[in-house]
Amino acid sequence: MTFSLDTLSTATLKAEAKALRAERTLTGTPIAHGAALEEVARRHGYRDWNTAAAAVPERVATPVQVGQRVSGTYLSQPFVGLVIGVQLLADMAHYEVTVKFDHPVNVSKSELMGPIWRQRVRATVDLRGVSSARTSDGEPHMRIRRV
Repeated sequence: MTFSLDTLSTATLKAEAKALRAERTLTGTPIAHGAALEEVARRHGYRDWNTAAAAVPERVATPVQVGQRVSGTYLSQPFVGLVIGVQLLADMAHYEVTVKFDHPVNVSKSELMGPIWRQRVRATVDLRGVSSARTSDGEPHMRIRRV
């Protein structure tokens, strides 16, 4: 199985097939485009290209990508960090995003409890990068945007 930072779609599978063709041409064993599509589909666990094309969407919009620098708020606290994980959820409209903050963020609002530091968090966001989960004052748990 191959690894891609992009969310799986027919567009990413086609790009992978194109790269495979270029690689094979350089090594002196060229293959046809159709054969490359079939091989890429099998690498991802599909029986053939038609099965893969029917199972994955044409294109998937993502709010952020793995390795991307982001900023925003988490529990109303500003942050800057690095996206270390993105997973498309089954509804195809929300993502589970994992962010490692450059500097720990104090998420405690109570002076009685003292600081509660977080440096790595996971939250579910929509395509706009806003979580549907809210704090008691109505603010989204996370707002994330590309830097």
